Amino acid sequence: MKRSLFLLVGLLLSFTLQAHGGAPYIDPAHDSEHLGSVENLLFWTPEQQVAGYRNMEKLAPVRWVRAADGPLVLPERPVDLDTLPVVHEGGNMTLAEYLESQSVAGLLVIKDGVIAYERYRLGNDSDSRWISYSVTKSVTSMLIGAAIHDGYIASVDEKVTDYLPRLKGSSYDQASIRDVLHMASGVAWDETYDDPESDINQANWNTLALYDYLDDKPRNGPPGETFNYNTAESNLVGNLLRSAIGNNLSSYLEQRIWQPFGMESDAAWGLTEPGGGEFGGCCISATLRDYGRIGLFALNNGRLPDGTPVLPKDWMKESTTPSKGAPYYGYLWWLLGDGAYRASGIFGQGIYIDPAANLVIAMHSARPHASRREDSALQLAMYRAIAAALARKQTAVVGQ
Repeated sequence: MKRSLFLLVGLLLSFTLQAHGGAPYIDPAHDSEHLGSVENLLFWTPEQQVAGYRNMEKLAPVRWVRAADGPLVLPERPVDLDTLPVVHEGGNMTLAEYLESQSVAGLLVIKDGVIAYERYRLGNDSDSRWISYSVTKSVTSMLIGAAIHDGYIASVDEKVTDYLPRLKGSSYDQASIRDVLHMASGVAWDETYDDPESDINQANWNTLALYDYLDDKPRNGPPGETFNYNTAESNLVGNLLRSAIGNNLSSYLEQRIWQPFGMESDAAWGLTEPGGGEFGGCCISATLRDYGRIGLFALNNGRLPDGTPVLPKDWMKESTTPSKGAPYYGYLWWLLGDGAYRASGIFGQGIYIDPAANLVIAMHSARPHASRREDSALQLAMYRAIAAALARKQTAVVGQ
């Protein structure tokens, strides 16, 4: 499987494609009529996007993450936000218009632990699994924290090659775990998607072949200094974690977070090859409410509902501190400069977390462009419009 699973590592952000239009409603009972091939996933039609994103386990190898016996209850106190203005450079639209124009399959807003807003479209409902793409990176980051808490990893200052000896003697000898979490290993890598000779298009993503490819990469700077988005390194983080814990990532996620925190539904994690390891930076398929619970786990600083810590005490603070190479990037989290942060995946997947507002927003999406600056900016404007509206409502209630 030369490019393995999907070329899907190319999915880990920065690719820009034009699809053929907005995503349509598709009855899930007819999904099988619209499933495409993962070999050309980045070029799927809107119909193939909707059917494929909620059925990835039918198209590519996965490993399952089983739900909790008793899910974390999410109380509901609905707020009407459909007419909320979303202000952006191109003009204004309502939140309902945003959902339509951006081919949103599901939007969930959790304020103070309570569902304030929940909408589903395109045939999805609260039971629909949907692929996360690079949102998975941020989950892997938290699993690194869990491995440190559990004693499998001493600290992020250990060297990558302490856990991946196949890379000893390569440019990764100098890189620490912290460096790869910051996407700042200093190892040369070209993520130019429209250049067939670039690394992203030349690398083989099967586990052993990727080691061989990276083994020959030169350095282009000292580690820790310069941010360079590198899809391969998110896979290295996953491989390193698997080596440290002596287990699959999906099993570790299930045992340490998914079941203990009370995730409601089974999830599926894509594999680099049949029987192989999980993509460290991609491909957890989960329901929207469980996306929201992931955000709540982060918001709760990696503690379970009963207060039991899963992550080191200051892990989320450390993870969301600006790196030297990029003030907008932490440990596989995108930082927004105001204390809020987000996990982002191509085609609009996202989890937005605002600790000051005690707010989590989760989104499933099949928008036509994989990753455009204007779409990302509009998505952030939507998040902030919701945060501001809920803050105003809270202030009005307190003032009564």
